Amino acid sequence: MTDIGIGLVGGGYMGKAHAVAYAAVASVFGTALRPRLEVIAATSPASAERYAKAYGFNRAAADWRDLVADPKVEAVVIASPQSTHRAIAEAAFAAGKPVFCEKPLGASLEDAKAMVAAAKASGLPNMIGFNYVRTPATQFVRQLLADRAIGDITWFRGEHTEDFLADPSLPATWRTTGRANGCMGDLAPHPINCLLALMGPVAELSARIETVHVTRPGLNGPVAVDNDDQAQLMLRFASGVMGHLFVSRVATGRKMGYAYEIHGTKGAIKFDQEDQNAVHLYRAEGPEATRGFTRILTGPAHPNYAAFCQGPGHGTGYQDQIIIEARDFLEAIATGKPVWPTFRDGLAVSQIIDTAHQASDSGQWHAVPQS
Repeated sequence: MTDIGIGLVGGGYMGKAHAVAYAAVASVFGTALRPRLEVIAATSPASAERYAKAYGFNRAAADWRDLVADPKVEAVVIASPQSTHRAIAEAAFAAGKPVFCEKPLGASLEDAKAMVAAAKASGLPNMIGFNYVRTPATQFVRQLLADRAIGDITWFRGEHTEDFLADPSLPATWRTTGRANGCMGDLAPHPINCLLALMGPVAELSARIETVHVTRPGLNGPVAVDNDDQAQLMLRFASGVMGHLFVSRVATGRKMGYAYEIHGTKGAIKFDQEDQNAVHLYRAEGPEATRGFTRILTGPAHPNYAAFCQGPGHGTGYQDQIIIEARDFLEAIATGKPVWPTFRDGLAVSQIIDTAHQASDSGQWHAVPQS
């Protein structure tokens, strides 16, 4: 194995997940490259020092610029707020370093386009972090669809629903200001990436985006919420199939409702991330009296499962998805070949989000530009 120095920007929730992933990935998958936790940067030198000690990095950087410039950092992982993604990625590419960036690609469509241009100009490996699509269950669903297990697809329904802002008495925070931090900027990228992976490009869409709780408590009284709480999109895929997507951060009772249902001429598939180790498959065959959805528990026969556990039905978890991402990024670096999803795939997600806002404002169907 060959060591590779990892520089991680961001030490919070996602920063920790990536630190754990890069510490474990070589042992889990036997990767050709063995990551070395070299440098971490955070919002302040003090927090970077704290994270370096907690996660096992060799040292902390005063800020992300020092991390990118460090000669021992050979690949950069961005797990900081989306408003910082573009500047860090452009600097890393300019320094000749591959980049993995958490979703969304940038804080705007303009950012996403600029980051794709920088990645293309550099010719360096690049990936964007859409972890949920990497569960063994959803990877298996992709195989089922490729094998036409349910025939010709006739309908898609997807959602990403959570309730972390369902209570209107919760105070205003950074999440309730700025379009990039709204539900469409925060939650929607995941299911949009999923529907693109399962169904292919979206040709056109209609959307309604709304703020449910228009004010929230602040230190000096009510504060206006200036971004969205939920949205619904009607979709026409390039294949001609129709579909629907609902996203919400105020869906009371839902914790991780990354779910989809796909209907075909010979069957149907259902999946819900709250039960991430199961796929529900219906086959339209045999006597009608015995037909029904079969609950398939993931196991070593499904993609990437055996690397974590030998027991069918024992299950994989959230952190395992991030380890699979790390494996894929290291593979892209080792082989010099793109591994899905790249920055360009992230741009496709950003393009749909931007088009949805236009469609919601106009009240009309809008064609989705293809990047």
